[in-house]
Amino acid sequence: MFRKKHSLIKGTLILTSAGLVSRVLGFFFRIFLSHTFGEEQVGLYQLIFPFYALCLSLSTSGLETAISRSVSRFHSLGRTQDGKLIFQTGLILSVLISLICTLLVQKNSVFLSNRFLGDPRCATLLYLIVLALPAASVHSCICGYHYGLQSTSVPAISQLIEQFVRISSVFVLYFIFIHNGVHPEIPLAVSGIIFGELAAAGYSLFSLKKKGCDADSPYILSISKSCSELLRLSVPLTVNRTAITFLQGIEAASIPVCLELASHSASDALSIYGVLTGMALPCILFPCALTNSVSLLLIPAVAQKQAESSSKETFLLIKKAAGGCFSLGLLCSVFFLLTGSFLGNFLFHSALAGNFIITLAWICPFLYTSSALLSAINGLGLTTLTLMINLLGLSIRILSVYFGIPHYGITGYLWGLFISQSTVCLVALLTLSHEIKKEYLQSVESATD
Repeated sequence: MFRKKHSLIKGTLILTSAGLVSRVLGFFFRIFLSHTFGEEQVGLYQLIFPFYALCLSLSTSGLETAISRSVSRFHSLGRTQDGKLIFQTGLILSVLISLICTLLVQKNSVFLSNRFLGDPRCATLLYLIVLALPAASVHSCICGYHYGLQSTSVPAISQLIEQFVRISSVFVLYFIFIHNGVHPEIPLAVSGIIFGELAAAGYSLFSLKKKGCDADSPYILSISKSCSELLRLSVPLTVNRTAITFLQGIEAASIPVCLELASHSASDALSIYGVLTGMALPCILFPCALTNSVSLLLIPAVAQKQAESSSKETFLLIKKAAGGCFSLGLLCSVFFLLTGSFLGNFLFHSALAGNFIITLAWICPFLYTSSALLSAINGLGLTTLTLMINLLGLSIRILSVYFGIPHYGITGYLWGLFISQSTVCLVALLTLSHEIKKEYLQSVESATD
């Protein structure tokens, strides 16, 4: 019982430790990219990520969360073999979808870069980055399986391997190019993503094979029923993530365009976008190593409490997680307000990055807390509500792009981010309060009957 009670804390500590190391490595890697390739090239690099995230949403994100939730539920009921069957089904589906996405994007990379990203230079980057999709699918599904078991060692180690291989491969290739008298371009950084995901997938598969699949419980689900169970959970999540990522892609592609409407040249607009997304935002998101760990583990933990019909314990679990994230956000907000200018100049040699960090510091409490609250809502199985809340936040952000940037420049978008994050946090909190109260009243009525 003691072990079960503290599994969330232990898992969070493991994931947070790995996440912090990974983010430290990634942070200095971004400094290397900004100094080596320049703000405009970093802007191009950042421009393709919303599209890559869209492909991941279609092939991986919903299935990973569905695997995590289903494995956790079956494991708590003693049906471990059904949990393994769910995982195997999800893995096959995810890899198939990722292969389809890879082929489609590579075939249409020039059209997509011209029509949707607005810069033909993105075609090569798109063609390269989708090569990482199949490996990312394998990696994510295996992580989802371990999250469902509330075992975090494999996801943590694979995260470190992915980041280490990604960075080291770029450094090695960079020095090889320099040694041969060739100045490397930004596609070199994209190749690191491919090597990193391949390494993480390889380790994840090895660890899964080493773990083995002993028949410790009978099968109850058939393959068709496991597929149906998985799709029932994953389709709303996939639609959720895909819709959100699609809107994020529109948001990202529109920022440079709207900056041009605010009297910036195309080169300056891309540079401002690169400073914001490649320098300032990584600083603000650095503490998310902790909050993301909490969010990942909240989904199976809340699902397990719900399966046990323990609404009071669910409420206490969410309260502690959200309260911790909000407290961290307040501390980080003060820190970035006091040190933003120094960080921008010292780390990136950019006064603009410092100004962005100071402005974005206000969103920290809401940004960190909302991730935990939305994960708790997913853990309760209310994925449609999560979709609606995220769409509300994104709508505010997109409005700030089209109406805020042309009139107030990039500052209009930054304050749009603040309004968006605070709104999402408040609505998610009200939603959780209502749902937990409803479940508690239902359990009281059932006990009375």
